[in-house]
Amino acid sequence: MQALGIILLSVVACVTYGILHDQVTARICVEYFTIGHIPVLGGTTNPTVLGLVWGVLATWWVGVMLGIPLAFICRVGSLVKLSVRDLIKPMLVLMAVTGGLAAVAGVVGYVLASNGSVTLLGAMAERVPPEKHVAFLADLWIHGASYAGGFVGGVVLMIRSMVVRYRKTHSPIDETALAT
Repeated sequence: MQALGIILLSVVACVTYGILHDQVTARICVEYFTIGHIPVLGGTTNPTVLGLVWGVLATWWVGVMLGIPLAFICRVGSLVKLSVRDLIKPMLVLMAVTGGLAAVAGVVGYVLASNGSVTLLGAMAERVPPEKHVAFLADLWIHGASYAGGFVGGVVLMIRSMVVRYRKTHSPIDETALAT
C-alpha cells in the first residue's frame, strides 16, 4: 500500500503544483494556452478554467513518471523502507524549488524578450498578437523551467531517497537511546 501511496503523493503534488503554476501563467498570457495549446472545453479563454484544466492535463503524467520509480526506490529491497510520510517534506521542497526556478526563469525570459534577445518565430509569431509576444515568451520560459526543474529535482529526490535508505539501514545503533 505504501508504494501506491508514494505514487499518489507524487501525482497529487505534481497536479497541485501544475494547477497553481497555470493559475499564474494563464494570467500572465492567456494566449499561451489559447494559441499555444490545443483548445480545451470549447475553446474557453477563461484563465481560471484554463489554469485548472491544463494544470491537471500537463502534470498528472509527470506525477506518475516520478511516483513509479520513486516508489520502487523507496520500497524494494532489503534496505529500510521509506514511507509516504518520509517523502512529504522532500516532495514539498522539490515543488518549492521548482516554483522558485520557474519564477526566476520567467523574469529572465521577460527581460530577454523585452530587449529583443529572444523572439517568437514562424507561425507562432504570426498567430500571437505582437503586444503579447513578451508575455508569451515569459510563460514559455516559466513552463520550460518547471519541466526541467521538476525532472532534475525528481532525479535528485530519487538519489536522496536511496542515500537515506542506505544510511538508515547502516547507521550504528545508539545503545543509550535504546535503554531510555
